[in-house]
Amino acid sequence: MEPAVDLLRREYIQLLEPDKVTIPAPNLIRVPHVQRQIFQSIFQEGSLAFPPPDRYKLRVLKKLIESMERAIKDPEEDEISDDLVSCLAKLMSRSQVSEFIAAQQKHYVTYTAPLPMLDSPSVTLLEARSLIASSGTTGIRTWDAALNLGHFLFSAEGRSYAAGQKILELGAGIGFLAINCAKYLGADLVLATDGSGEALDELESNIYLNGLGNSGKIHTGVLRWGHTLNSGVLDPHDTCQSYDTIIGADVLFIDVTFLQLIYYMFFEAQRLRFKADVRSFFYPSLVIIAATVRNDKTHDAFITACSQNHFIILTLSNPTPDRLSQLGFFHSNSVPIRLLKITNPK
Repeated sequence: MEPAVDLLRREYIQLLEPDKVTIPAPNLIRVPHVQRQIFQSIFQEGSLAFPPPDRYKLRVLKKLIESMERAIKDPEEDEISDDLVSCLAKLMSRSQVSEFIAAQQKHYVTYTAPLPMLDSPSVTLLEARSLIASSGTTGIRTWDAALNLGHFLFSAEGRSYAAGQKILELGAGIGFLAINCAKYLGADLVLATDGSGEALDELESNIYLNGLGNSGKIHTGVLRWGHTLNSGVLDPHDTCQSYDTIIGADVLFIDVTFLQLIYYMFFEAQRLRFKADVRSFFYPSLVIIAATVRNDKTHDAFITACSQNHFIILTLSNPTPDRLSQLGFFHSNSVPIRLLKITNPK
């Protein structure tokens, strides 16, 4: 498969906005075998295990065919694939749901790891990108900070923080990071927590969707900072469960949460209650947070709070390339995202 077609496929199954999808160059897109690859790998019935909704498929295919038309140099020689034209006609003949209704629906979104091989690892999540959970959280979709942290964890340095480790995720949402850690990055155990039970219901579904339902490698629990963990997610016969690493993406929002977050990361987490028992929990070796810097004041306040509590905080090198150079886990670089490594000097 042409690399340009593979890139298009990756962006398409991640449901990038059609105006952000990378169309193959004109000298490629007018070539018959390239058009054949586009049809067979993207638009042919049965080619995708979790295809996008028809409305999205129609918008992308329209853009592709318009680009093919502009790329034609010689109408006698250059043609547009009959298969693609037929697919467009079928989509246009179907009744489409309104944009408002489409925004409320859940859709499968497949995230491909940013690796060059054609069979790069991927996770598929059922998301409702425009919905806000009833609890007021925004956990029914995957946000850019999680995708950014995913880029890091798939790097050589990042893998060392996951492989063979027991990982606790704060604000796990619907499971993008937790599932990748459990399925592809070699984590021994992952505990995915979130303050929203609704988000965790979606996470549970996504765990089964990605073949981890009976693996024993990933568990979930409702966790509101400052409170103990709800639901007995660990073996009741296990008297002590320790974790090596805490991860979190987009968990820094407003100043008042910082002390709760810091306190939880290094103190309260040692004495979480599971069922009726008080368990020795853990002193994590490190915390890695992907922080979207919406304003410097919020970010600096968190750094100050960590320093005042005598934690060591470092800004990690962020390996994520600019948007047009990304191979997977596609996300915008318009708002800076900083990777923070926090350790406890003990």
